[in-house]
Formats: sequence, structure tokens, C-alpha cells
Amino acid sequence: MPRITFMGAGSTVFVRNIIGDCMLRDALKDAEVALYDIDGQRLHESICILENINEHTNAGRMKIKGYLGKRQRRSALKGADFVVNAVQVGGYEPSTVIDFDVPKKYGLRQTIGDTLGIGGIFRALRTIPVLLDFAKDMESVCPNAWFLNYSNPMAMLTGAMLRGSSIRTVGLCHSVQVCIASLLDTLGDYSFAEDYDKLHKLPEDYGWSAKIAGINHLAWMLEVRKDGKDMYPELKRKAKAYLRANRGKLDVPTSHHYNLVRLQTMLDFGYYVTESSEHLAEYTPYWIKSTHPELIGEYGIPLDEYPRRCIRNRDNWSKQYAELKNRKLTHDIISREYGSGIMNAIASNMPYYFAGNVQNCGLIENLPLDAIVEVPCVADASGVHGTRVGRLPVQCAALDMTNINVQLLTIEAALTQRKEHIYQAAMLDPHTASELTVDEIKALCDDLIKAHGSYLPKYH
Repeated sequence: MPRITFMGAGSTVFVRNIIGDCMLRDALKDAEVALYDIDGQRLHESICILENINEHTNAGRMKIKGYLGKRQRRSALKGADFVVNAVQVGGYEPSTVIDFDVPKKYGLRQTIGDTLGIGGIFRALRTIPVLLDFAKDMESVCPNAWFLNYSNPMAMLTGAMLRGSSIRTVGLCHSVQVCIASLLDTLGDYSFAEDYDKLHKLPEDYGWSAKIAGINHLAWMLEVRKDGKDMYPELKRKAKAYLRANRGKLDVPTSHHYNLVRLQTMLDFGYYVTESSEHLAEYTPYWIKSTHPELIGEYGIPLDEYPRRCIRNRDNWSKQYAELKNRKLTHDIISREYGSGIMNAIASNMPYYFAGNVQNCGLIENLPLDAIVEVPCVADASGVHGTRVGRLPVQCAALDMTNINVQLLTIEAALTQRKEHIYQAAMLDPHTASELTVDEIKALCDDLIKAHGSYLPKYH
């Protein structure tokens, strides 16, 4: 039977989706599941929820066991066929608070700070050493396991694992599978939101299809069709009208759901991107500008959005857990997450198609070979394989390169522990470079290194 190890298992809602999905997959129903975390309370809560679901969905067939802290990590990993990673090193406090508060002193504002920007860089720098420690253990006790990385910054962490270890790694996100729906629900007249949310139906169930490729959180919907018809001309007409009607008229910070930055980028660059407007606004130099503060209101850009989410989730969880633990819990529909499909395909040799983050190696011709790209992939008994896309439109590749530059230099900094590469990554970051001078960027990096303290290795 397969053995699945979940790193960062205190993320109870996410564990519930991934392992609950596995209970609905024939090759995984009888799996051994090792849940690992460094927070004993959160680990206990995840075990309780999963055992409840296992009993009422899966007749108790899974064997679920918890492992707490570094001393039990190798035991959790031993013999694993699959290792699912969802760790957040440093958590909301102290690390996320530091990632937002220190840059504010320099006038640098962020929305999410988990993928690119100064927040994404330092999130990677404190997470990569931890993942490489995981990899060392895996090379010893489960060298043939697949590492399914869900943690952000996706491209940086996946790239560091592939460069810094021998562990087979694929990065997974859920932005591709919700990309069409986000565009159609924003523009209206294509409503299937209720079925989509409650029944997990996809746009494909209604005749929609898309071709998507690029990099994580900045992949491009290169084609969008309805029953074979190219829908981009109609969607762009609707987007122009939507922007005219809504620009400058939304309630910040709740207005990020309206996708104004994303729609404007589609009109300017020709294609819709996979990640939300609050993310996209901080991946590019055009939106969060101290010289043009009016853009925040005009495009509904929610500054400090991620800290608000963290606080809201933290405050709500105790009440949610109290309600859940006393209920009979089932997991009846496979979620939109790819993890269980990949594990099932490798275990059963039944091919599974998904969007994955893998090393480029020529899959997208006009992006670097060592970049981590998000492309259509297939999983089977031989593993995970990316498919060749060819060339991205030149403007799309160019915008992706502004992010890839930061990703590659951050990985270089983490692997070499050279401070100059941290400076260079930050100097090449589109948003940071548009707001700060070189001297300010270096001073900010030094302040963040000091503030994060023991969460970072020593840089020279």
C-alpha cells in the first residue's frame, strides 16, 4: 500500500482536502498516512479531523499517524512514496509580520507577499533551507519518493529542490483550474458559479476549454474557447466595458474580487493570467506606486491583504474546529487540487493530466532552461512529465522573465548563501525596483536579514 507523508499537516483545511481526496481514489484508499508538524495542537486537530473523515467516508481503511517535531521527522518520512509539502516557515508571526512591516518603513507596500516582491524573496530564503533538510532526510529514508510542493513561493521552492537535491519534485497550485471561471464570473453572462462551488463542476463541463502555460501565478491563457469557438474577441469587448463601468468605483480593500488589474493586463498584453489581481499588482511595476496613489483606489488594490487573511483565519479557526470535531464528517467530492490525482496515477499507472510546475528544459522555448515553468503535464507509473508548449507570445515571455530573474537569483542566494545575490534579486524585482533606490534596497535587505534572525542562515 502507498505511504503518504504530509509535511505541514497543521494546515487542517488543506490536509482535509488532499487526504480526503485520496480516500476517494482506488489506489490510495488503503494508504498509510504520516502527518508531520512542529505545532502539537494543530497536528492533533488535523489527526482528529482526518480520523473522523476516514471513519465516515473510507470505513477506516487508511492508517493515520502523527509525528511531531524535528526528532520524529525522519520517522515520518521513512518509506514514503509521496511527500506532500505545505509548510509555512515562520508562520504569520513573526515572519509574515516582518515581511510586511519592515518594507513599510521604506514606503514599500505589498498585497500578498508570498510569491514575488521583497516578501516572496524572504519567504523563499527562510523556507528553502528547511526543504533542503527535508530532502536530505528523504535521500536517506525514501530516495524514490515524489515531493509534491504546495508551498509558496512555488517556483523558487520547486527550483531549489530540483537544483539542491536528488528528490523528484513537482510544484502544484490551484490557479490554473480556476482561471476560466474567474474570468467568466467576473464578466458575467456565463454563470455557473453555484454548480462550480457546490458540485466542483468545471468550465469544461459547459463546453469551455483553455490552453494555459507560463510560470506559476503568471501563466497565460493562450487560448479560450467555447464549443471550439475562439472567445477572446468577445471577452475582451466585455472587459473593456467592465473596466469603464467599474474603474474607480469599487470599495477597497474588498474590491480585489473584481479583477480590474487582471482585466487591464489582458487588454494590454493580449492574454489573461492565472493569478488574482491582488497578486498580479505586486508582480509588476505598474500599480502600487507612491507617485500615483490614486491607482490603489481606481483598480481596487487591497494593500496588506495577506496579513488580514491570516488574522481572519486564525481568529475563525477555533470556532470552526469546535464545530467540526463534534460532527460526522464526510468527503464526498474530489476537490480541485491535483495532488491525489498525481499520486493515484503513479500508484496505478492510470494517466492523469494536470498543470504542474517543472523545470523548463525547453518546454517553453523562449524562457530559460533552468526556469520553473507551469505547463500541461501527465502523470503515470513512470512519474511526472511536462509537455512541450513551444514559444510564448513575446510580450508574455518578457513579462514572465521579469519574475524569473528574481526567482533564479533568490535560488542562487539560498544555495550559495551569498548576500549579494539577495541584493540582486531585490534590485531586479519589478515592484521593489520601481519604488526604491539601490541603496534603499540594500538597506531594506539588511534590515530584513536582521529581523528574521535565526529563521535565516548566515550570509556572507
